[in-house]
Amino acid sequence: MSEFEYPRPQLVRAQWMSLNGPWKFMYDDERRCKIPDGATEWTHQINVPFSPETRASGIGDTGFHTVCWYEREFSLMPTEGRTLLHFGAVDYRARVWLNHHLVAEHEGGHTPFVADITSAMSADGAQRITVYVEDDPHDLAKPRGKQDWLLEAHSIWYPRTTGIWQTVWLEQVASTYILSLRWTPIFETYEIGCEIFATGDIDEDLFVEVKIWHGDSLLADDHYKLLGHEANRKIALSDPGIDDSRNELLWSPERPTLLDAEVTLRYHGQVLDKISSYTALRSVAINRDRFMLNGRAYPLRLVLDQGYWPDTLLTAPSDQALRRDVELAKAMGFNGVRKHQKIEDPRYLYWADKLGLLVWEEMPSAYRFSPRAITRMVREWTEAIERDYSHPCIIVWVAFNESWGVPNLTLTQAHRNAVEALYHLTRTLDATRPVIGNDGWEASATDILGIHDYDCDPERLEQRYTTTEPTRTLFDQRRPGGRILTLDGFPHRGQPIVLTEFGGIAFDKSASALATWGYSRAHNAESFIDLYRRLLAVVNTTTMFSGFCYTQFADTFQEANGLLCADRSPKVSLELICAATRNLKFGQDEEEQGPGAT
Repeated sequence: MSEFEYPRPQLVRAQWMSLNGPWKFMYDDERRCKIPDGATEWTHQINVPFSPETRASGIGDTGFHTVCWYEREFSLMPTEGRTLLHFGAVDYRARVWLNHHLVAEHEGGHTPFVADITSAMSADGAQRITVYVEDDPHDLAKPRGKQDWLLEAHSIWYPRTTGIWQTVWLEQVASTYILSLRWTPIFETYEIGCEIFATGDIDEDLFVEVKIWHGDSLLADDHYKLLGHEANRKIALSDPGIDDSRNELLWSPERPTLLDAEVTLRYHGQVLDKISSYTALRSVAINRDRFMLNGRAYPLRLVLDQGYWPDTLLTAPSDQALRRDVELAKAMGFNGVRKHQKIEDPRYLYWADKLGLLVWEEMPSAYRFSPRAITRMVREWTEAIERDYSHPCIIVWVAFNESWGVPNLTLTQAHRNAVEALYHLTRTLDATRPVIGNDGWEASATDILGIHDYDCDPERLEQRYTTTEPTRTLFDQRRPGGRILTLDGFPHRGQPIVLTEFGGIAFDKSASALATWGYSRAHNAESFIDLYRRLLAVVNTTTMFSGFCYTQFADTFQEANGLLCADRSPKVSLELICAATRNLKFGQDEEEQGPGAT
């Protein structure tokens, strides 16, 4: 990625330095090296932040490797304050040295970590960073998402990602600085919750100044004293009252209004730290059988997005590629995405915030149940929620998918306990968003009941979900996907029902059926869009559903069931896809269709 894209978009400082680019690299499958002195046989040069499995890294090695090392030199003079070294994500276990001093250790392949490297810096400005990474490709007890454990990608699993795969960067701050910032929109009272945590040498007489703007209009200019390095306040905004005026300030996919913010940390009038941020005023909630956005029932039109690219795998090729993915989802008529088995780059969430796209965030699964696996999941999921809490685009947290990692939910109490524990933990860490315990089937603790059903016969799909007593018949007699929908002791309590996976029509005119995979198959563009249109007509008009999530956004390696090709070119025109997604006639907008259109 370019050096000019700030990696942490909701806590931005003016001065920072990217360490992306060429690094020295070596594999150490025999684990001969324990410390940087032993890493001397630098056999490769790698282009960070692309993993060694990618072509963009300059290596493109998709074989099994357990350990690798990175190293690079850079010039930076120490300052009177602190120097922080950030890693966006390193898969899976990392150990970091600066000038042969151990400065950080972290476990978890999808979440960031930071090292204070101040005391390890060389006074002459010549610095050397060394990174050890351990990532066992056969370990099924770690959160790994869609990364295949076989040598060649198969079925719905994709090539592995080892090592650094998000931006590495530096920033220099004062000896006392803002450590973290959380925004909480409080729609009911037209307030913005603001939690600020500082860290460093100064304990007393710290103040923060918080300013919030809507465009050029200053909405708030508040000053708070920090107690114990913390300030937790609610900032009241003027409620315009009538809906027309309220809508000017509210965030939604149709009107993604962001509120710019600036937070300044002061000590006796001296500025210690200043950051730029943003927030939004919006609410998400469940009311009986409907999903609610800003106090109104809101139909969800989602698309399943794996977040992979052919040459760069989990890492986007550029910031513009992330923006383009958001724009394409909206252009195809969707108002949201379900990011599947991936904690997405914060830059994607920034573009979803800015351009207006709802996001379901989902914890990447482990595939073997054990106390160690659950401990790893809890730690990483907690870090993910902390990282992404303030993004207005995120509307739902998904802890488990299709019983992956908890395969015996119907028989084993410990597996059920894990799902319920992750559900309640998530609700504890964030009480403002709905949570799905296990998406697809075998639900227990959940705020939304997600159903996965890949029957591509529109008539059968319509019959299954529009019976005389739909929910009773569905839960007592039907088995979409061959699995029970709710576990014993957890009957459907009226929660919204969302068809969270369906479709999966494979169409790739350039590849043979033997080389690609999908849940059903179309042989030309005409049959592809016809089947898509008929499926979407059913799910758009089925009153049981509060929304749907079509599989999937783009072809992903052998999975050819995307609406887009892997390079993001559309298989049929975006206009045709959009009309079908919204259940409109081609060329007709929703106002022409009438008030029942969703």
